Amino acid sequence: MTTRLLEPLRLAFIGMSGAGKTFWTKKLAQMGRPAIGCDDRIEERLRTHLAGEGYSGIGGVAAWMGWPSSAAYAEREARYLAAEIVVLGEILGELEAHRQRELVLDTTGSVIYAGNHLLLRLRKLMTVVHLAASPEEEKLLIERYLTEPKPVLWRGAFQPRPGEAPRDAVARCYPALIASRRRSYEALAHCTIPIAALRDSSLDADGILALIQAQLERSR
Repeated sequence: MTTRLLEPLRLAFIGMSGAGKTFWTKKLAQMGRPAIGCDDRIEERLRTHLAGEGYSGIGGVAAWMGWPSSAAYAEREARYLAAEIVVLGEILGELEAHRQRELVLDTTGSVIYAGNHLLLRLRKLMTVVHLAASPEEEKLLIERYLTEPKPVLWRGAFQPRPGEAPRDAVARCYPALIASRRRSYEALAHCTIPIAALRDSSLDADGILALIQAQLERSR
């Protein structure tokens, strides 16, 4: 298992939507680290579909996908995942072609569904860090999804009951989705960092890199 951050720095954040992946990617980018947000590239690949219905931005992607109970959801979930697989493959290909390239990668919460071949490449090429929510923080993530939805791939975890309102079904099923993903995130990651450990307002880009390094050494 990796015990040192890769040099050149290649860091991939994984975890549920709202865990802080984008925040810390941007924080490191502000310090001059090259960074990519998978959401942006996926949106670009879906632009034709989004524009046709008047959507744009990550919120537009979520609106285009709709609630998991909607008639079009299954087809759009599959289309989103196909775009994500292409995007991740392109990014990893760029890293394989340019061995000295640095990168901080803001993955999506659904990166774990990209297939074992891509995930093995991701783990080989980058230090993968899982930003993990506590049970209390998971409740906040669910509330945030209900009030400000982002694209979510349910992959069969949405199981509504007869007569149950879609919003109620989402609130009930989301914890099961989080639990199943947590196991996959932990298996993929070189180390896991609790979100609570990142709440220190004085923590800067160098600080999170030191925190990651310390966790990697403890994970040996």
